This record gives sequence, C-alpha cells and structure tokens, in this order.
Amino acid sequence: MSAAQPVADAVDTVRPDRPARVPWFAVGAYVLVAFGLAWLVALPLWLDGGLSNPLAPVLLVVMMFTPTIGALVAVFLVQRPRPRSVPEYLGMWPLRPVWRILGLTLAGIFGSIAVSVASVFIAAAVGAVRLDLTGFSGFAELLHDQLAAAGVQQELPIPIGVLVALQLVAIPVGALFNGFATVGEELGWRGWLLPSLRPLGTWPALLLSGAIWGLWHSPIILLGYNFGEPNLLGVLFMTLGCTAYGVLIGWLRLRSGSVWPAVFAHGAFNASAGVGALLLAAGSPASPLALLPLGWTGWIVCTIIAVVLVLCGQFRRQPTLVRKTPLTAR
Repeated sequence: MSAAQPVADAVDTVRPDRPARVPWFAVGAYVLVAFGLAWLVALPLWLDGGLSNPLAPVLLVVMMFTPTIGALVAVFLVQRPRPRSVPEYLGMWPLRPVWRILGLTLAGIFGSIAVSVASVFIAAAVGAVRLDLTGFSGFAELLHDQLAAAGVQQELPIPIGVLVALQLVAIPVGALFNGFATVGEELGWRGWLLPSLRPLGTWPALLLSGAIWGLWHSPIILLGYNFGEPNLLGVLFMTLGCTAYGVLIGWLRLRSGSVWPAVFAHGAFNASAGVGALLLAAGSPASPLALLPLGWTGWIVCTIIAVVLVLCGQFRRQPTLVRKTPLTAR
C-alpha cells in the first residue's frame, strides 16, 4: 500500500470518504428527494396501465437516477461541513490503487452472478422449483410461446443448449452495460448514504442503508414489479432482499474505498436475476419469492457469504482511495 495511505487513515476526522458524525439533516433531505422523485417518476405508471404502460422501461431507468439527484442535493445544498473532496467522498475518484478496485469489481460481478445461480439451486433443493439442466424444457417452452405470440410457427434455429450457453456468457457483458444505469442508484446508496451513515458503525450503516434502498423501490413494487406481489408482502420481500444483498455490495464499497465495484456488481445482479428462467423444467412452479435472488433463497445465500466475510475479517478492512498527495486537516 502507498505510503500516503497511513496518513489518510491516521486522522479519522479528515478521511475524505467519511464524516466525523452522521449528517442527519442531510440524510433526511437525501431520503426526501430520492423517494419523492421516485414516486414522481413512477406516477404516469400509476395513472395509466401500471407496468404495461409503454413508457415503463424508460421510466424505470429514469427512476434509477433519483438517488444520485438526492445525493447531489444533500452534499451541495444541505451537508455541513461539505466534504472537502466530493468525488472522493462518493468513491468516484481517484481510481487508485487500480489492482484493488479492479479485483473487487470482478469479484462483485461474478459474485453477484453466483448469488443469482445459487438462489435457483437452493429453490430446487427444497422443492420450490424443478430444473431441467439438459433439455432446458422450460426455456424452450417459453421461446416457443413467444414465437407463437409473434405469429412465427417454426423450430428454433439453433439448439436450445447453445441458446442457454449464449445467455449465460452474455451476463458479464450485460453487467457492464447495466452499469450505465446502476451508477444512478449506486452514487446515492453506496456512494453517499453508506459513508454518511458510517459513523454509526459498520453494521448499522450497512443494514440501514440497505433497508432504505429496499423501501425506495415501493412505487414499482406496489405495481407488481419483481415479485408479482403488489402489496406490503412485496415491499417486505424487496426490503429484506435489498438489505441482505446491500450488505455484500456495501462491503465492496467499504473494502475497495470505491463506488465502482458496487456499480458493476449491481449491474451483474440485475443481468443475472432471470437466470432461473433458463434452467426451469417445463411446468415447474416458478414463484418469484423463491426463484429471484432478492427472494428468500437469495437471503440465505447473501447471509452465508456475509458470514464467511466476517470470519475472514473482511469487514474490518476499510481503506481509503490513495492520492498522490494526501489531504491534510485545514
């Protein structure tokens, strides 16, 4: 580690990525703006057609940027004292040490995919779903139904196994493209909120930021998004799922000092969330509450990973990003 690192860690009150105490007024403003704008963006869906509204795909992406707007309002208009280096506070810059940020980014991408895949196999192990890992009959049936709905009556042009393999290989690539949208969320949740709550302690900050993240999804969860449960059960599952997974990408943020591993891990999580649809047997039950990685199977996987990280002492290692010239107290 650079010789500048101990200087940054030695004086905790001048760490560029952590306030001396929680800026509660700014946290309140952040939550108000992020939640208020999320409901405002989702309002057209509530007024006309819900998730079937043709604008839904665009509005869902726009909604993902409301946490960033909340963070900018909080940090520039409300938080006092304002961070001396906003890019460092948010974990955006500098991108040093590169090896640490790159390594944890790759761990986040493939770890998130592993959470999604493991959730499917746990659901199968307890009998919540049935898998077909040779004929992929459920996916084949889905494709035939989609082709029939489009008026196409023909066999698939390539073997179903090849299509599944291509879908799986494309997930890491999808994680990178998804990063253009997930950055809108992560600059808010792990970029600003998590370090702002960090004076509470590592675990209170992780759990509280994850729970707030989950509740923020309420405007679309109450329309049936993700779980098909447009009610308080859906909100509860989303909150618990985001809290569990939020611990893991929160760890990426704290362990790397950078927001970027969380950005691309979140992108991979979104890209791989539907992996169960590739592996199901035809006619299998497919409750999203069990099959999706934000469902109860995902809670189990995330908890196991978090316990392993705790036992390895990973939550105690929270370095800052490294500057060529360290910041000093003023």
